[in-house]
Amino acid sequence: MAINNQLNKTPMPEQDPQIRATNFEEVACGYAQEMAINEAGRCLNCKTKPCVSGCPVNVQIPDFIAKITSGDFEGAYQTIHKTNALPAVCGRVCPQEKQCESKCVRGIKGEPVAIGRLERFAADMHLRAQMEKPVAIPRNGHRVAVVGSGPAGLTCAGDLNKLGYHVTVFEAFHTAGGVLMYGIPEFRLPKKIVQQEIKALKDAGVDIQTNMVIGKILDIDELFEQGYEAVFVGSGAGLPSFLGIPGEGLLGVMSANEFLTRINLMKGYREEYDTPVPRAKRVAVVGGGNVAMDAARCAKRMGAEKVYIVYRRGQEEMPARLEEIHHAKEEGIEFLFLTAPVAIHGDDKGFATSLECVSMELTEPDESGRRRPRVIEGSNYRLQVDMVIAAIGNSPNPLIRTTTPGLETNKRGCLVVNEETLQTTREGVYAGGDAVTGAATVILAMGAGKKAAASIHKFLMG
Repeated sequence: MAINNQLNKTPMPEQDPQIRATNFEEVACGYAQEMAINEAGRCLNCKTKPCVSGCPVNVQIPDFIAKITSGDFEGAYQTIHKTNALPAVCGRVCPQEKQCESKCVRGIKGEPVAIGRLERFAADMHLRAQMEKPVAIPRNGHRVAVVGSGPAGLTCAGDLNKLGYHVTVFEAFHTAGGVLMYGIPEFRLPKKIVQQEIKALKDAGVDIQTNMVIGKILDIDELFEQGYEAVFVGSGAGLPSFLGIPGEGLLGVMSANEFLTRINLMKGYREEYDTPVPRAKRVAVVGGGNVAMDAARCAKRMGAEKVYIVYRRGQEEMPARLEEIHHAKEEGIEFLFLTAPVAIHGDDKGFATSLECVSMELTEPDESGRRRPRVIEGSNYRLQVDMVIAAIGNSPNPLIRTTTPGLETNKRGCLVVNEETLQTTREGVYAGGDAVTGAATVILAMGAGKKAAASIHKFLMG
């Protein structure tokens, strides 16, 4: 098939912004077959495969795209699945623009190939086809425990399962999936998709036990006593950071973690679920990452008339994906750049009524190359709101490190690991994902899960 020389990506159909801002259905509708084949035709199939070097889980990108070009959609999925346990998830939430697509040669003169959209297409085609259950994998007699069923834990479990290990995943919540279930909204990542990916791992032989809080019900020492020969800790970063300003104890002030968990995991946006979620008219979300975008867009869908993103730097410094910023603006979210909160004020009943802010300016770049914000004196003003959501980061829950002797952590509470092997300061205990890095991306957590699985295999098999 001849190379498709169009300069721009094949557009992906989306819900109209005015309609989607009132529902939790998926924003992006996905490629039809002819769209996917057209976009796949833009790939140059470079011999050096620069895009692969940008993928944390080493997906053989030109190979799977070539199969889409020829109409072998299941072959494309199987090529991805060799190194990626969660293709339908990654195709939706990975920051491809900073990873694989940033290396694409087509991006030199035009837009890069839409690798993420094509990955999503192949995965969705596979899931729709409801393929037969995988062939049973011969077991090697060794047992490994995985703590946490988020992207790091699921990836580590999937890779070890392929190698023949008996793998048990212990999940604290009542539903497996970790941040994929409680953190990312339905309109970005449908929960049905997550559960289909998890079902595929279960069908392949991975045992997943929910309502198992490691550090309470069992600790890591007890896992070894039960016969597990290695443990991978992928427990994420679920402890929210707060603003540290007066008024945080007022009603109507919460972390993005709590707000999103109530909506996503506990279905607070659906009338038939008895989940208390405050429905505010005017909402301020403090932060500039993807979590802030998710919280603001959820608040809009929960009926807020006005939603602000309050961020102390400019748009260029925002860590959120450009796509998420673009979608939020389309949906009517108002961005207040170079703005920082200094206090939350309330009424005599204890409810938040306004957010006091100051204007900021950026200083010259420091040694790190980053421009730091500085307060403009006398610029205080109040923003009338009845809900304030803090989305300024998370750190790991201290439960595991405080119940496991010999585990070292850094000043942020993250587990200290060997960068090459991801082994912690305790032999046989490995860790990866947000438990080590702090809050980061799904695909980086998956990359850590893959690396840890390889290290555990080497450790147990010599």
